[in-house]
Amino acid sequence: MPAFAPTKSALAAAVLCLAPLACAAQEPWPRKNVRFVVAFAPAGPADVVARIVGQALAEKWGKSVIVENRPGAGGNLGTALAARAEPDGYTVLVNTSAFVVNVSLFDKPGYSLADFQTAAYAVTTPNILVRSPALKQSTLTEIIAAAKTENFAYSSAGIGTTTQLAGELIFRILAKIDVRHVPFLGAAPAVNAVMGGQVQLSMLTLSSAGEFIKSGAVKPVAVTTGNRLKELPDTPTVTETGIGKVEASTDIFFFMPAKTPAAIVEKFNTDLNALVAAGALDKAYAAAGLSPVILNPAQAHSHAAGEIDKWAAVIKAAGIKSE
Repeated sequence: MPAFAPTKSALAAAVLCLAPLACAAQEPWPRKNVRFVVAFAPAGPADVVARIVGQALAEKWGKSVIVENRPGAGGNLGTALAARAEPDGYTVLVNTSAFVVNVSLFDKPGYSLADFQTAAYAVTTPNILVRSPALKQSTLTEIIAAAKTENFAYSSAGIGTTTQLAGELIFRILAKIDVRHVPFLGAAPAVNAVMGGQVQLSMLTLSSAGEFIKSGAVKPVAVTTGNRLKELPDTPTVTETGIGKVEASTDIFFFMPAKTPAAIVEKFNTDLNALVAAGALDKAYAAAGLSPVILNPAQAHSHAAGEIDKWAAVIKAAGIKSE
């Protein structure tokens, strides 16, 4: 046989490689740079996590991770873009809880969970109700009682955020009182509204409220976790007040297009979880007020699906509409 004549196995491989995804699944991944599509502007939680994780994975893989911010439509623009990307493992969507909220908040979000595989549920940060130091009511029970006869308002980082939804769940749905929601474009102006006396309360993430609580600029009222936080051991959970069970957090997810080979999704998940287990991301996460999560892809996908159902019920009950 001539030296250059292809063997049967080589011919078979060549035929397989007419399908790029078949070859991608057989070859080591990643073979080239990976793109993280962040559905929000720079400096937000999704962007911060994308850069922390991207740098660590780039060092592990020996390939660059390029962070591409594609904000717009409350995160829907970048999400829809990622849903249409080639499912070869080289486009990864980084999104917040907006992903699980927007499918119910918007009539046409441009995507669904079925368009993606959940590669990782990476981090979480609890939501926390804070008050102005000037407010004479200090507990949630006192605030709810006073709000029945006084005009109270709370701020949040925007319509459709889990901070707004948690606020509506507490006040409108469980306590059955009207505490006016004042949305802002981001956490910074939301907390400034409390400090400036525009509103009495604000529902924020711990990551955005932590420094203001430490300085005394705002006072913590209650957290939306199942148990008290180690950072705020004297601050009760909402559930402890007796109005009902409330567990609400702001999460960061990594998604890949639905048809991405399962082996690639598993490799991404395994590599990220290994970094978390080794403590490689602890310092950066702690500085940002974030807590890491270790779940496999199936567990992460199940969590996302559960969050969709949970927030859909709140959106419907509270009559929340996108702007």
